[in-house]
Amino acid sequence: MQLRYGFRLYPNSSQRSALARAFGCARVVYNDALRVREDARAAGLPFVPPGELSKRLTVSKKTPERGWLAKVSSVVLQQSLRDLDTAYKDFFEGLKGKRPKTGPPRFKSRKDTRQSVRFTANAGWKITAGGKLRLPKVGDLAVKWSRSLPSVPSTVTVVKDSAGRYFASFVVETDPEALPATDGVLGIDLGLTHFAILSDGTKIDSPRFLRRAEKKLKKAQQDLSRKAKGSKNRAKARIKVARAHARTADARREFHHQLSTRLIRENQAVAVEDLSVKGLARTRMAKSVHDAGWSAFTAMLEYKAALYGRTFIRIGRFEPTSQVCSHCGVKDGPKPLHVRTWTCGACGAVLDRDINAAVNVAKAAGLAVSACGARVRPGLVPAQREETGTHPTAIRTSGSQAGISVL
Repeated sequence: MQLRYGFRLYPNSSQRSALARAFGCARVVYNDALRVREDARAAGLPFVPPGELSKRLTVSKKTPERGWLAKVSSVVLQQSLRDLDTAYKDFFEGLKGKRPKTGPPRFKSRKDTRQSVRFTANAGWKITAGGKLRLPKVGDLAVKWSRSLPSVPSTVTVVKDSAGRYFASFVVETDPEALPATDGVLGIDLGLTHFAILSDGTKIDSPRFLRRAEKKLKKAQQDLSRKAKGSKNRAKARIKVARAHARTADARREFHHQLSTRLIRENQAVAVEDLSVKGLARTRMAKSVHDAGWSAFTAMLEYKAALYGRTFIRIGRFEPTSQVCSHCGVKDGPKPLHVRTWTCGACGAVLDRDINAAVNVAKAAGLAVSACGARVRPGLVPAQREETGTHPTAIRTSGSQAGISVL
């Protein structure tokens, strides 16, 4: 399977200028190719194939208007054309219903705060003996290696994010590493008060990274709004806001990675509910839903399960996990969100709403999970017929009878 490894880059001033030139050339080539196809569509002409766009790029590099395109690696420009083909492919497949719908390709702006270029193997890039990343017509870039690459990467993408940071993203081919088998199976119920509730009764608190950083973010946004548009101070304030958001996103991603790795290593099978995040993001809880990052977390669980030989299961979002008693299986009906514990009307079990849902998630996925993990305690059991009513005369009970022995 293919994995992507990201590392921080630290280019010097001349290398930043070279990368800025590469970003700009890739953007211009993308926009030129998109303009050619849009003009052909408006004129009623056939769709311009990728080979024709590549030929036009070669010709335009020899003209005075586009001669500066030769100052960057030709591979970067060709990859920009491939990115456009991918955007059109996703758009057409969305119209056919083969994938979620996306809008048509749009022109890129030089004011976009995120820029990227991609180098394939035939570009001649390499990792030097000194641990630097050598890119054609850019130079040797210093890399912060946080771990070693499992195999020789096929491509590297250089990204400049909104906070002005540079990253190198390597695509490598890896073989699954099966972990030792374990008997643990787990159902996970995702929430807001608690980020994850496990079927074994464990509740993991939600870090709420965005909520915790709101005060600093508010101050940074206020400083940005007071700067004159187009000024250098406004550009500095914008980067300050972007860095604050980047720190929040990095902390959230680190939390997701640590938790997902632990759950996959400790359990043979993991089941989660397929939540409608887009629908929940349109409610009054939108900020908290985005702050939790459920989709990113479940995506990590899925690919790590495939990498380590574990089983990952998604159950349907319409499964009544909060309405069914995990003890006896009787459906007790919907309940408002403020009801955190409820008593089953059939068996009298007192259930924690979230842990009960996590157990039901595991059961709906076909995992053998005991309801004892749901913190079930028996409720009051109705008395037997012979024990009801008043008894004027005390009933003698022999010590041999079942129940409480005679004192």
